[in-house]
Amino acid sequence: MSFGDYQIELYLGALGGVLPAHPFDYDELERNALAALSPELRTYIAGGAGNEATQRANVAAFERYALVPRMLRASAERDLSVELFGRRLASPLLMAPVGVIGLCTPDQHGDVHAAEASAATGVPLIGSTLMSDPLEEVAAATGDTPAWFQLYTPKNRDLAASLVHRAEKAGYEAIVVTLDTWVPGWRPRDLASGNFPQLRGKALANYTSDPVFAEMTGPDPDPGTVVMTWVGTFGHPVTWEDLSWLRSLTDLPLVLKGICHPDDARRALDEGVDGIYCSNHGGRQANGGGAALDWLPDVVAAVDDRAPVVFDSGVRTGADVVKALALGATAVAVGRPYAYALALGGVAGAVHHLRSLQAETDLIMAVDGYPTLADLTADCLRRL
Repeated sequence: MSFGDYQIELYLGALGGVLPAHPFDYDELERNALAALSPELRTYIAGGAGNEATQRANVAAFERYALVPRMLRASAERDLSVELFGRRLASPLLMAPVGVIGLCTPDQHGDVHAAEASAATGVPLIGSTLMSDPLEEVAAATGDTPAWFQLYTPKNRDLAASLVHRAEKAGYEAIVVTLDTWVPGWRPRDLASGNFPQLRGKALANYTSDPVFAEMTGPDPDPGTVVMTWVGTFGHPVTWEDLSWLRSLTDLPLVLKGICHPDDARRALDEGVDGIYCSNHGGRQANGGGAALDWLPDVVAAVDDRAPVVFDSGVRTGADVVKALALGATAVAVGRPYAYALALGGVAGAVHHLRSLQAETDLIMAVDGYPTLADLTADCLRRL
């Protein structure tokens, strides 16, 4: 069965009088999801840094590339599988870490529900440090689908070690260290609404469930103590000197998220990192940085097949996934789209959206004559 067969399910359902319950168009998805979310979550999820030029550039960058159709190379079966750290995945799609995904469902258990969508689709979840449920419960909900844990490195090294060891014990298969969020970016939408979920005690379950953090707060802390303790330890500015320490915490693959310069990619691999994650945080952290997609080819060239390269920032469609793969990404992660889908339609909505992305990716490769991921190279694209 090919991913593209999802459209057959939908057409057959329509013949039986059942039309799709969830949107396909991203603009419609975003509009309806934002209407369903609370005002503070609307600004937090939809907003970006500064005047949001980088956020818009991330999306627009994909329109500057065209995939050239190649005929007489049709294949009834496509192979979208990819190997990441010894695991063969059915598709190259990942769910990017979203720190407030837990708040996106009415029951405030969106992290677990994102994991359930991961289990249903085989799309691995990269769980954020900022969860509304403990990382162990989230990992358990992913079923047989692998999951990775994203670390916001705290200032307290014992707490960092505890989080990593908990993730390792819970079954996460890689540690993704985010480098560009040790300090919050300048986000006017959030500033105007006074919204910062963690300062209101939200999405801190991995801290309140941690024994090291409990020692930091003392027994039976009040909510204010929890928040201020978190404020005091969140956001260690990771430097090259920290890599050997981070590497020593675990034998799991270590992936650095936020790498956009080829020199940084090369040095990271030389320092013992196992994977590179090219991303500008979806434009949420620093404005004026251009589109992450524009930095991807040089990062891929610098990596030179020494490690996998994950990409996110601005991915909205299956066509975007194909283009990022053609520019050299090993795997492609989506963030806002599945957050909106989960907010609007729960687990079923997120499953529909992930399956739709897989289906569109598969069908574009089928129609345009690229039967395997290996066939997608930079030569397949033309810059417009």
